[in-house]
Amino acid sequence: MDLSIVDLAPVPAGGSATEAYENTVELAQLADELGYSRFWAAEHHGMADSIASTTPEVLIARLAAETDEIRVGSGTVLLNHYRPFKVAETFSSLDALAPGRVDLGLGRATGIPAADRALGTDRQKRNPDADHAEKIEAVVNHLYDGFPDDHAYADLRLPRSEDDVPEVWVLGSSPSSAEVAGELGLRYCFAGFIRPTLAERAFETYRENFDPSPLGAGPDEPTGMLAMNVACADTDDDAARLRATAEASYQRMQRGVVGSPPSVEAAIEELSGVPDPTPNPLPDDDWPRSISGSPETVAELLEQLTDRVGVDDVIVQNIIADHDDVLRSHELLADGVGICRSH
Repeated sequence: MDLSIVDLAPVPAGGSATEAYENTVELAQLADELGYSRFWAAEHHGMADSIASTTPEVLIARLAAETDEIRVGSGTVLLNHYRPFKVAETFSSLDALAPGRVDLGLGRATGIPAADRALGTDRQKRNPDADHAEKIEAVVNHLYDGFPDDHAYADLRLPRSEDDVPEVWVLGSSPSSAEVAGELGLRYCFAGFIRPTLAERAFETYRENFDPSPLGAGPDEPTGMLAMNVACADTDDDAARLRATAEASYQRMQRGVVGSPPSVEAAIEELSGVPDPTPNPLPDDDWPRSISGSPETVAELLEQLTDRVGVDDVIVQNIIADHDDVLRSHELLADGVGICRSH
């Protein structure tokens, strides 16, 4: 199993974006040393007091400069906010700065209405699925010179590295995004921490619709990755305590409360107790938004979940308030799964 990380650059309680970015860089460097495959920066808008990852393209440039081998990318660029040509220019430039190491994860999301208005985003598309597919295809055509000779954009050129092109992924949390990825022949990552119960159907849809990209923009065979929220500690009980922050944060989101994640102690108080450890093995019908456990337990849980959807790669998000606990969680997880830089 390959492991990767997607990071939101969470702002520490009472801290600033500067501290958040410093923590993100430190985590990326650790991931590089441990043998993680990819490090993706998320995109969120209008919540800068708690999430500083608003512009993944800016973070990616810094992360590439501060690491040696790990792939760096977006998890995700919210394409509904932007024009495809600008996205293609930006990521082709990043690939020229770090040849062969840049991933372009493409997705969509609406957020706080005021932020969407400020970004000039149309929240009332007549056919949002078709618009999303069209924009992804346009990005790919810009990156891979796929426009026909008589197209208005055929002569547009991008800044490029000598031999490489950013690796394109479609990110989503529904079968509709999986269908788009399959029809365009691109790699697909499913957000299991958003709508976990749709994971199996989404990957089935992806495989059913997969047709290799005629431009060579994707793999020859369906290639997927599962995104999960994971908390790892020395014991299952210790990890369940860490997971309290994620569980309390999910409850806050449902109430419309936005802010920095609560401390473990505050989360346990909000939940009226420590969450139960994630059962191992998982019941057949159980798809949790967040899992926790010792290194051995989490490795077994991830094997169970990836077997269900037929993928080998996992990208990990976590909602853990203390940065040192975040670093330790990823160290233990790497040890449990047995990754190493040599592969």
